[in-house]
Amino acid sequence: MKHLIIILCLPFLLNAQAESEVNQDSNWHTDYETAMAKAKKDKKNLLVYFTGSDWCAPCKMLKKDLFAKEEFKKISDYYVMLYIDIPRNRDLLSPEQMSHNSEVLSRLNKKGVFPLFKVLNSQEKELDEYSGYSMNGEIGYHLEFLNKNK
Repeated sequence: MKHLIIILCLPFLLNAQAESEVNQDSNWHTDYETAMAKAKKDKKNLLVYFTGSDWCAPCKMLKKDLFAKEEFKKISDYYVMLYIDIPRNRDLLSPEQMSHNSEVLSRLNKKGVFPLFKVLNSQEKELDEYSGYSMNGEIGYHLEFLNKNK
C-alpha cells in the first residue's frame, strides 16, 4: 500500500522539483499572463525562454553555462522572465502547465526552435529573438543579445 501511495504521488513530486529548479536563484515565471502583467507594471521587457529541459542537450548546457553565471543574474534584473518548458516526459509538468506552455509555444515559437530566447515589450510586441547554443561554453553572443534588449 505504501508503494502505491508513493507511485501515485511521484508525478506531483517531480513537478514540484522541476518548478523549484526553474525558480532556484532566479526570477523565472511559468505563467504568461502573470509575467506580462508584471512586465507592464514594472515597465520592463519580457524575456521568454523556450526549452526542452529533459531532451534538448543545448538547453541543458545553456542552463549550466549561462543561467548560473553572475553576468546573467545581473542582466536578468532588467527583464521579467518567462520559462516555457516543453519536456518529452509529460510527468515533469502538470497537464495544465503543459497545455499553457504548448499554447505559448504555438503563439510565440511557431517553428519549435530550442533553445530560443524571445523578447517582447510590455505591449506584447515582439522585439527580438535569439536561438541555439553550440555547447562550447561561449555565451558571449547570448549576453550581447540580452544586454542589447534590456
